[in-house]
Amino acid sequence: MSEQVRVLVAEADEAARAAIVVALEGNGCVVCGVAGSADDAVEIAVAQRPDVVLIDVDLPGRGISVARELARRLPNAALVMWAEDLDDDVLFDSLRAGASGYLLKETDLARLGDALRGVINGEAAIPRRLVRRMAEEFRSPSLPRYVQSSPAASKLTAREWQVMELLGAGLTTDQVARRLFLSRSTVRVHVSSALKKLRVTDRDAAIALLKGQSE
Repeated sequence: MSEQVRVLVAEADEAARAAIVVALEGNGCVVCGVAGSADDAVEIAVAQRPDVVLIDVDLPGRGISVARELARRLPNAALVMWAEDLDDDVLFDSLRAGASGYLLKETDLARLGDALRGVINGEAAIPRRLVRRMAEEFRSPSLPRYVQSSPAASKLTAREWQVMELLGAGLTTDQVARRLFLSRSTVRVHVSSALKKLRVTDRDAAIALLKGQSE
C-alpha cells in the first residue's frame, strides 16, 4: 500500500486544481487544502501543516514568494514547484527560496502522487533536462554579493557560506543536505571547516558572527 501523504495544492487555475485533487486522491494522497493565490496558500499551509505543498509558479502573488515564506515557517514541509515551462532561472530561484522539487505541468497526473512521495523520501523531483545545468550551477557557487566584503564570510568558501546560511535560517543538517544535494557527512565537514576558520567552537557562535557582519 502506498504511503499516505497530506498535500496542499496551490494552483491558480480552478479546473487544473480540481484535476490535480482528483488525481492525488486517486493515488492515495490526502488533499488537506487548496489555494488559488499566494496569500491563501501561506495561510492554509500554516493552518494545516501538510507534508507537501505543490506550488504553481504562476500563482497570483508569485509562487516563489510562497516557497520562501513556507520554507521559513514550515521547515519540515516539502515544497514542490509546479511550472508550465522549463526555465532554469525559475528552477534555481525556487531552490534558493526553499523548494525541494520542480515539476512540469506536462507530468502525468496519475504519477504525481508517487513523485511527491519521492520528494518526502529524499528523491529529487527535477526534470532530467535540467539536472546537468543544475549540477554545474551548484558545483561552483559564489559568495553572495552582500557578504563578499564581510571579514568573517571572506574566510569561508562559497559552499561553507551556503551551509552556514541555511543553518542560520533554521534548517536541520538533513534539510541542508537535501537543499544543496550533498550528503549529511559532507554538510558536517563544511560546518567543521567553517568553525575552525571563524575560530569559534559551535554553530550558534558561527552563525551569530556571520549574521552580525553581513547585516
